[in-house]
Amino acid sequence: MAYIHLITGGERSGKSSYAERLVLADSSQPVYLATARIWDEEFRERVRLHQERRGPEWCNIEEEKYPSRHPLTGRTVLLDCVTLWATNYFFDNGAEVEPALSLLKEEFDRLAALDTRLYIVSNEIGMGGVSVDAVQRRFTALQGWLNQYIAERADALTLMVSGIPMRVK
Repeated sequence: MAYIHLITGGERSGKSSYAERLVLADSSQPVYLATARIWDEEFRERVRLHQERRGPEWCNIEEEKYPSRHPLTGRTVLLDCVTLWATNYFFDNGAEVEPALSLLKEEFDRLAALDTRLYIVSNEIGMGGVSVDAVQRRFTALQGWLNQYIAERADALTLMVSGIPMRVK
């Protein structure tokens, strides 16, 4: 079974940089498991800057949907991030919550069954107001339920607030 540390918070709260520091303190040769699907040029540049910030000690794996299929046993892994991972399942399943959530839970369980140290970054997108858009409301529900599922199984949980880590669990 994996050791799991979930790091969550709002956009630009410092989640990724904090998680990277934790992972580097845990391993000299960590794995960065990127779940992003490149949607446009602005996002491509954002990904490039993230990659540039990381040093050569990182083994970078780009995986949109099935992180458990990679050789992660015995490694320290940073999965960044659950929100982008869930987005891929959500839109690949017609913006329907139930099939996306079911598939995400199944894949998470396969990942959690590996003997690895797993640090997971996620977003708390439901902390703001209720969206006027039905698709966004459904995605917010998916994200919240998936965060709860991961948090329940996590050994540690950190909430980032304005760059400050707050240990929850």
